[in-house]
Amino acid sequence: MSQHAPLIIDIAGLTLSKTDKRRLKHPLTGGIILFARNWENRAQLTALCSEIRKIRKDLLICVDHEGGRVQRFRTDGFTHLPPMRALGELWLKDAMTATNAATACGYVLGAELRACGVDFSFTPVLDLDHGESSVIGDRAFARDPRVVGLLAKSLMHGLLQSGMANCGKHFPGHGFVKADSHTDIPVDRRSLKAILADDAAPYEWLNTTLTSVMPAHVIYPKVDARPAGFSEKWLTYILRGQLGFGGAIFSDDLSMAGARLLDGKQVSYTEAAMAALNAGCDMVLLCNQSVGEGQEVDELLDGLTQGQLRQQWEPLEASEGRRLDLLPNTPAIDWDALMLHPAYMHALGLVP
Repeated sequence: MSQHAPLIIDIAGLTLSKTDKRRLKHPLTGGIILFARNWENRAQLTALCSEIRKIRKDLLICVDHEGGRVQRFRTDGFTHLPPMRALGELWLKDAMTATNAATACGYVLGAELRACGVDFSFTPVLDLDHGESSVIGDRAFARDPRVVGLLAKSLMHGLLQSGMANCGKHFPGHGFVKADSHTDIPVDRRSLKAILADDAAPYEWLNTTLTSVMPAHVIYPKVDARPAGFSEKWLTYILRGQLGFGGAIFSDDLSMAGARLLDGKQVSYTEAAMAALNAGCDMVLLCNQSVGEGQEVDELLDGLTQGQLRQQWEPLEASEGRRLDLLPNTPAIDWDALMLHPAYMHALGLVP
């Protein structure tokens, strides 16, 4: 097994700089996350992904591409996918039509990204729509965890048809709290029993289908004083042990406000990354720090190089295997061929 490469980083622009290339060659870099600033058009995106792939074939090229307001690429032929709430509303009118539409959305989403060289999208959102959270809002399918589970499974079926893995987020649930973890540290004071019976239920029901999970930067004080993404209790004992999840675990973005306040004190990116990895994350994300000098990215790479990632090699090897399992293992259909592909044309007609 090759060395564990747990870090997902970003780049500043439309092409790779010398600095980007150096960072992507680093043995601890396992992938790259793209943002709207890395998009000009399909030709540029395809060239960028090809450039990344030439540096290292095993790098996981990721993006947050859910539909609705979280969709990084929206022009030059990309289908405008609906927010997931639209599928939940369709469910109320016709449940079976809604599950079919969800599969169509997943297929279109995955096939279009893969046609440009993107491997993976952080989707679907499994948070419940409690009507409280502004950051989740219409990104959630529904309030009922059973509806969320079935629509998410249908969407993941479409992703699978396109050759793309999936990511359920934000474990064990971000929908109940009002605060936005990009800027605050939300606190959910419910009991473990209440959370497992409601918000976290889809994770157990989908433990045969989910290939990766992203925890919430939310503190659940009745369970642990640390946010879920830094909690061994949540990740190792509950998600893996109790709920039977065997796929990859990503930390949410370490640059978010909720990410670096641990045990009441502000910690460095390296300390936050180490805490996440030791709690049970396989990979950690550091987003939007490459813009400008990008010294935070270099500090984290250097810090993890010097730090002792984990004491045992067994989980390191398992983590690297889980990362590599997220890479597509079927050839992508290129864009022009995709536009005429019968399965794509059929799915496009079913997207709400």
